Amino acid sequence: MFPNGFFGNVLSRYNDIDSVINSSSTVLPDLKAGEFLFCLISAVVLGTLISLIYILTHRKEGYSQSYVMSMVMLPTIVTLILLLVNTQIGAISLAGTLALVRFRSVAGDPKDISYIFFAMAMGVACGMGFIGFAIVFFIILGAVLFVMSEVDFGGCKKRHMTLKIAIPENLDYQGVFEPVLNRYTTFHKLRRVKTTNFGTLFELIYSVDVLENIDQKKFVDELRALNGNMTINLVFFKYDDKIYEN
Repeated sequence: MFPNGFFGNVLSRYNDIDSVINSSSTVLPDLKAGEFLFCLISAVVLGTLISLIYILTHRKEGYSQSYVMSMVMLPTIVTLILLLVNTQIGAISLAGTLALVRFRSVAGDPKDISYIFFAMAMGVACGMGFIGFAIVFFIILGAVLFVMSEVDFGGCKKRHMTLKIAIPENLDYQGVFEPVLNRYTTFHKLRRVKTTNFGTLFELIYSVDVLENIDQKKFVDELRALNGNMTINLVFFKYDDKIYEN
């Protein structure tokens, strides 16, 4: 159960903020230096711990050092913004505060983006003074992420890939590549056929589940012997029915 007075403290904090927004007074009480430093230090520590969780869960596939450093910076930055907003003229809504923090990066793994929101949530909690809640939230979510990474939760055991085969426009591709695909894959399906190079070439796009421990060079060489030694791409892709181009 929650400690005594928990809901009363939350309601009191909400009423204080609401009264500031609706009152004619434009200045909030000053923040004490000790409270300010405690919130910032808590944000730095929690951000560092988030970065360690990120490193542990990405040690196999690799990670960017700049991304790790951003995990430490974001909670501190968000905390500072919220602390300044709560002690200066006027009051800005939480949505408006978060709008001040923009993380601009090339779209990547959705899990990486979730870590950014994880770090920002820690900053919001520290900036509003809910350090205890932030710690509990980090412990629970951090443990869940670590365990899921260790057990490879949701990982697919098959090697899903996209196979792109360029062929001359005069080649009848019906059934040509099936014998090779049957030997090297557990599943294959022709997803798309499109023209390239101003219509002088065709490109066949397959979804394939490649067998474990195959010789990929031999696999590609056998396909090249059938398509006139033209371009062949074998790339990993997302686990759904959409084809993702390089």
